[in-house]
Amino acid sequence: MTAASQLNLAEKHDVEARQHWLILSHCFNMDGRAASQTITDKLPHLMARGIEPIVLSGVSGSRDDRFMHLQLLPWGPAGLRFDMRHVVAMHFGRGVVYRVLTLIISLLLAPFIALERLMFGLQNHASWVFPATIRSLLLIRKYKPTVIYSTGGAYSAHLSGYWLKKLTGLPWIAEIHDPMVIEGQTKSRNARFMAKLEGIICKHADLVWWFTDGALEMARRRHPQLGERGIVVLPGAEPPRSEVVYQRGEQMAICHFGSLATTRSLLPVVHALDSVFAKEPELRAFVRVHVYGGKIDPVAVRAIEQRKLQDVFVSHGRLEYSAETGRTGRERVVDLMHQADCLLLVHGSIDDCREYIPSKLYEYFWAKRPVIALTHENAQLDSMVLERGGYVAPYVDEGAAERVLRQAIQDWQNDQLVASPVQPLGVEQAVERIISALQR
Repeated sequence: MTAASQLNLAEKHDVEARQHWLILSHCFNMDGRAASQTITDKLPHLMARGIEPIVLSGVSGSRDDRFMHLQLLPWGPAGLRFDMRHVVAMHFGRGVVYRVLTLIISLLLAPFIALERLMFGLQNHASWVFPATIRSLLLIRKYKPTVIYSTGGAYSAHLSGYWLKKLTGLPWIAEIHDPMVIEGQTKSRNARFMAKLEGIICKHADLVWWFTDGALEMARRRHPQLGERGIVVLPGAEPPRSEVVYQRGEQMAICHFGSLATTRSLLPVVHALDSVFAKEPELRAFVRVHVYGGKIDPVAVRAIEQRKLQDVFVSHGRLEYSAETGRTGRERVVDLMHQADCLLLVHGSIDDCREYIPSKLYEYFWAKRPVIALTHENAQLDSMVLERGGYVAPYVDEGAAERVLRQAIQDWQNDQLVASPVQPLGVEQAVERIISALQR
């Protein structure tokens, strides 16, 4: 390398070392929240490249002291109620005090929330855009960041990013988590606003990325002007901090982590296992489905009760910080993932599943346990699971679900469950992809 090249590299490194990035993320540092995890895991890698983050978030997560982190309350009553519930939970837990205080907050804010919804009809945290934008303008004037980085879940972060770009001319990059537009579902005011905002992002953001090939493809169809400014970044997950080593037990533990709903129900698993047990009743004593992170959805609960499978499906609820072990809810989840025989991924059946890969899949891969995935028209997701020794069936095909569950049970019986040989996806590759694209 010539002396001139070395000098150029040194100058480039010196410029990078002085960079500030202004990051807008409403749910930053919320324990167990996927939208938080996606950005918080990137920051150590950004900082290792000489980028100093300035983070603006809501108050529902913990404050980070590694860099400048400002927490702002939304100005609207619906967002305020949401954030205050999390603040109360962080200080008092979710016991009696939590129920009393949140009831009082809800009663006090109820008339204003009704008025807000009548007038605007937008997402709870739409009003966070105002304090985020005003405070950001003051920070931009003082610290002169080189990039504005907006990330979900609350779309008010993206709206603020757009306003700041128009007001300051700074480069704006946007990270889209879940699909903003679901085809055929634009009747509500909020859905129409989301569709309009997606168009703004595709037209004005200097760089924007989605987490799946399908999401980028659909965005380009709706907004051809996006061009090469739109890319796909697989978010990955950080290597887990867990010393748990998998040991096969006397019962097969199929573990599901995360929320369930009518459109992402455990019902196909209930039907499939009921069919398996009807044909081979002796298996019932050896199979347990453990659900962490949320309640079993009501439709599945009714099916479990009708088929008297209460002993098979065990709901553990959300895992919080444990004072006894000193481990956060997320760390406890990681431990349990490593202990599972198989990890269950229920994708759902609605149209946006074609554009969506649950973020917990990347954590599943780090646990290196086989994944049983019930998916919906997402070839990218299917291939990722299959190449790691997992099992895939269409969510809407109960016969296929029965076959893959029976195969997984048989492999467990024969002690032939495959620990994935494929290297899991880390967060560093996502950061490298973003920085390379931004430099281009």
